[in-house]
Amino acid sequence: MKTSEYATPTAAPAAGQLDPVTFEVLKNAFITSVNQMSEQILRTCYSFVIYNRDFSNGLNDANGDSVAQGTKDLAGHVGTLHLTCKDVIRVFKGRMEDGDVYAINDPYAGGTHFPDVRLIRPIFVDGEVIAFAQSNGHWTDMGGSVPGSFDVKARDMFREGMRITPVRVWHAGRFCDDVANLIAAQTRDPVSIIGDMQSQAEATRIGEREIHRLVKKYGKDTVLAGFAQVQDYVERATLQQLSALPKGTWETVDFMDRDHGKGEGLIPIKVKLTLTGDKIIYDFTGSHPCVASLYNSAFGGTFSACVAATKYFFPELPLNSGFYRVIEVIAPEDTVVNAKWPVAVTGFVMPFDKIVNAVAGMWSEIVPERAMACTFHNEYMLAGGEDARHGDRQIFMYYDWLPGGWGARNGKDGANLTSILFGTGLQSQPAEGQERASPILTTEYQVLVDSAGPGKWRGGVGVVKSTELLDVENTVISYFCDRERSVVYGIQGGLPACPHGITLTRAGETEGSWLGAAFSDVPVSRGDAFSRPTAGGGGFGDVLERDAQAVLEDVADGYVSLRRAERDYGVVLKVVDQDLEEYEIDEAATRKARDYIRQNRVAWARENPETVAENFRKGEIDVLDVLRRHAVILEWGTGELLEKSTQQFREMFEKRTVAFWDA
Repeated sequence: MKTSEYATPTAAPAAGQLDPVTFEVLKNAFITSVNQMSEQILRTCYSFVIYNRDFSNGLNDANGDSVAQGTKDLAGHVGTLHLTCKDVIRVFKGRMEDGDVYAINDPYAGGTHFPDVRLIRPIFVDGEVIAFAQSNGHWTDMGGSVPGSFDVKARDMFREGMRITPVRVWHAGRFCDDVANLIAAQTRDPVSIIGDMQSQAEATRIGEREIHRLVKKYGKDTVLAGFAQVQDYVERATLQQLSALPKGTWETVDFMDRDHGKGEGLIPIKVKLTLTGDKIIYDFTGSHPCVASLYNSAFGGTFSACVAATKYFFPELPLNSGFYRVIEVIAPEDTVVNAKWPVAVTGFVMPFDKIVNAVAGMWSEIVPERAMACTFHNEYMLAGGEDARHGDRQIFMYYDWLPGGWGARNGKDGANLTSILFGTGLQSQPAEGQERASPILTTEYQVLVDSAGPGKWRGGVGVVKSTELLDVENTVISYFCDRERSVVYGIQGGLPACPHGITLTRAGETEGSWLGAAFSDVPVSRGDAFSRPTAGGGGFGDVLERDAQAVLEDVADGYVSLRRAERDYGVVLKVVDQDLEEYEIDEAATRKARDYIRQNRVAWARENPETVAENFRKGEIDVLDVLRRHAVILEWGTGELLEKSTQQFREMFEKRTVAFWDA
């Protein structure tokens, strides 16, 4: 299937060309208007999730096409806002009134997933709709079978919560409290839902106020011309840059961990990129059919992922529908990249992450100076139950995400402790705020040593966070992640990072249990504790070419251990003063270690996987040896060999890593 009918923006009508000064003023004023909407949300939202910037805003023209996004909006949201605006227009065309505000969260109409609820306000001038102000916020709960509405076992939308097709929540300026209360009543946190709804609606009013101010100053026709010309400008600028690039076709594949409704084996997402000179075409033909869990994406999420990954390679351009005009997405229906109603899609960020990394990998070949290895994965920790600190046992919702390491770049190490590819505007949530809102104590939150993929340029480092449950009753936890098996990979000879996943330690016990990277509805009690890492980024370039002094500095900084310095990089260090973190390079031992690795690494990467698994179970090698030396995937809690996953992982390891090593 080619791009759906709502996915290609409508060309705006021609208008008189603005002078350069007025054009620049309006272009930046549109973006500033959206930024002011964001400031309004930060000051009035109810939920801690939205306060930590899991929201985005936008300005759309009368066709629904994107005119402007904010400077901190999330990549996963902004490529879909024009689609949901168009669906609101489809439903309410001819029936809109000044003061209306509409709600929609429908992923099957171009949105992302149910928790991302958009409020859309038509902006009237002289009785005519000239634009729309839109605010998207991630609501803490949308109902469904588990707190937080992320049920890994969901095969259809009916376990995921409330689907909101376009509906009025303000009518001609009057709050439709009956409709709003009906929506909120389906959730576990109705007070926050109403509060965030009010906050988002006020943000759209700010957008309306700013457009009215511009119309008053410059006139309606000038502002309308600005809407059209900023999109035309971005389209022209994109095509100009595209014309300087080689025409051709590139192909790659990335993987999700598994189909949770079936056996083991990685789930392929195949993508072919074609540059024609005036089009960027992404073709997902050959990608896996929909999986029996929520880890599917509707078309909007896939389109947004393509936009986000492409934009990383055109960073200086504003983002609006002019950029989207150049992009065509071919996504076969009933696959993990174009699921149709009623297939579960709340986990769309799982294919989203793979699409972004896959697309970035192809662009890294086209624009090598911007090349980047694989980046750590989105991960969401959710807990919900009764807060026994309060006499009325209020329901609490704990929804957390962590930073991690971005992929190493051509000539630079990866960014450390950075927000996710889905949106760098997301803030790390302060533990103090979480502890006040929920009966949960953070006991550890620090850099995770050895989390970064080794390479000539090292991936960015990840973190580890450990948490203990306090006064809780009737509480469950869910974890929503991936890259436990399709581990963050290196490129051009670089090595992988480390697996994602959670370890749960029950109260009174000393040994934890590995729960993996995806589960839902696990009962927990007071004193239970869970710990989770985020991976670093993948390495870039042959690890044996990394400067030994850089490895020494990584050890001193706590990014790399002495053991992994030798086993991964072949750098042997002498401890001069452990307390002062002073080391020196043992030059002779380093030459010997690097020669040994160089002579044996290809054989290690092709060693019998069952032998590797057995050595792991005996304790002779660790998880990082299994991944980085042997490219083997295990059930990390038991050491069981995952044969099919290993075969698939090794195929990619040979192409991305072994092929770049010196013979």
